[in-house]
Amino acid sequence: MLRLRAFCPFSWRVFQFRPFSCEPLIIQMNKCTDEEQIFDLIERNKAILSEKQVGCAFNILWQLQKQKTSLLNNVECVKDHPQFLTLYNLTTNKFKIMNDDTLVNVLYITQQFAIETHDPLVEALVTEAWRRLERFDVNVLSRFSSCLADQHLYFSPLMGKIADIVHRNLETIQDLRFLSTLMVNISFLISRHFQEKLVNRSELLFDTIGFSEVSTARRIVQFLQNVKYGYQPLLERCNKVFLSNMDHLDLDSISKILSLYQFLRFHSFEFITMAKKKLTKMIPLFDHPASFVKLFVALGPMAGPKEKKQLKSTLLLMSEELTSQQALAVVGAMEEMESRNSHLIKRIASVLHKHLDNYKPVELLKITQALIFLHFQSKELFVKLRELLLSYLKISVIPSEISVLVCAICMLPSPYLDEAATSRIEAVLPQCDLHGLNGFATSVLRWIQYDHTYLDSGKQLKLLKKLDHYGHQRLQQSNNLDLLLEELKFVKGDWLPESLLEETIATLQRLMNEINYINVAGIASFISRTNHLSTLLLDRIASVVVQQIEKIHPFAILAVILPFSVLNYDPPQRDEFLKTCVQHLNSYLGRYILS
Repeated sequence: MLRLRAFCPFSWRVFQFRPFSCEPLIIQMNKCTDEEQIFDLIERNKAILSEKQVGCAFNILWQLQKQKTSLLNNVECVKDHPQFLTLYNLTTNKFKIMNDDTLVNVLYITQQFAIETHDPLVEALVTEAWRRLERFDVNVLSRFSSCLADQHLYFSPLMGKIADIVHRNLETIQDLRFLSTLMVNISFLISRHFQEKLVNRSELLFDTIGFSEVSTARRIVQFLQNVKYGYQPLLERCNKVFLSNMDHLDLDSISKILSLYQFLRFHSFEFITMAKKKLTKMIPLFDHPASFVKLFVALGPMAGPKEKKQLKSTLLLMSEELTSQQALAVVGAMEEMESRNSHLIKRIASVLHKHLDNYKPVELLKITQALIFLHFQSKELFVKLRELLLSYLKISVIPSEISVLVCAICMLPSPYLDEAATSRIEAVLPQCDLHGLNGFATSVLRWIQYDHTYLDSGKQLKLLKKLDHYGHQRLQQSNNLDLLLEELKFVKGDWLPESLLEETIATLQRLMNEINYINVAGIASFISRTNHLSTLLLDRIASVVVQQIEKIHPFAILAVILPFSVLNYDPPQRDEFLKTCVQHLNSYLGRYILS
């Protein structure tokens, strides 16, 4: 009895010291409030941890990181902890017996902890997930696709397999949150027909998400940007979600939405008005360059004179602290704002000059365009720019990159290109589409305009003849109207109207049976832009509008009827065509009046 009494106090003290040691380990993990507690549990139980407990440990560690203010620094500390290596090794031994959800979740978290893509564990997790791919439910499949996207595997066979699974099972997917994630991640691999099916499915499921699903709506708009499809009905529905949640949108969200709208040429006066009001209130709140630059870029182009002055004066104070990318973003916004603040322009140009060696070719083009537009003059900076552009041009083999470099060089005060540069252009011409050829043609024409010294050699004229040849060849080989319209969309300047217009119209007439409710506005816009009368194309446009008017968004009607007005042409079914357009517009206006 005495021995028992002596033992009882001791056992009670042990029980008090480890109050939840008898609880299941997962419950103990969920009660942890910092990383050390989790790592202590891992160290004491590493011999008995199950695959579920390993997955739980990863999950709790990541939940704790998301609560930190300095996420990046803390992630490094966690990753370098000795017990993180223990968790890593346990995962290596147990991932094959993890369930699908745990497997993909662990893969996602290892990536958040900045474990390299080619790390053996990450590769093993991806391979195991690939093996199980067909049995994943839509939730797990969407998260796995995001893991691949984080590894920039947008064009991989594995992402292609995911696209195929989505295509086969699209009608059974009921959750738009997961579908929208998949749509964004597979968007670079899918056909136009599949794009339309995804858009239709999104419309069908849209009413299931409610007005609080900002992330889902934003992913849908991101998808439309990725596939370059400004589908107005879906954009309008997403826009209503954003408007309903404007009070909860932060700077990052508003900035992203404005950027997406700009790319898709979608204009929402109500969103811009509300965004401008909210962003204006943020001006005094940010004193750190990273946040303020984002605000400057988002608000600057739509701000009033008072707000612009406020933005510029604040930016001037922090201009010396800007990074290379922040300075690049600022000069682009100043170009859009048509800024004439010479003091700020000089400050930003100074930062750009300091970082010039670190910019990629396309960034150097943006800098050149902005500085020329802002009438900035600096012989030293322009000489350095020219040297860099020429050095890139000598080693580049990518047609689009060579086009960018040539374009930038021909904007500078001395647009001359030497024999080596000219040869580089000629070498890539067979690989260029119409957009690329037009870029070269615009540069050569600028070169001819500003550089009269070398005209005797005739090299520019010879180059233009080659551009014409490849342009004609490209048009003659075109066999897809949508792809051709995509190339023509950004073709500007004198080259195509002067050299290739007849061939382009002939090609469009050859492919005109492919004109439908999706591309009819694009064809009409091209005719208006070139001011070329083709009765065959205009008659086909009128016929498509009459037959498919219900599928054409009212915002596209102006583009559709404009060439008929500009060219003063009446199609055979003139009355029916105009009546159909007017009725469609009236029904749309009626909905707004009633609401």
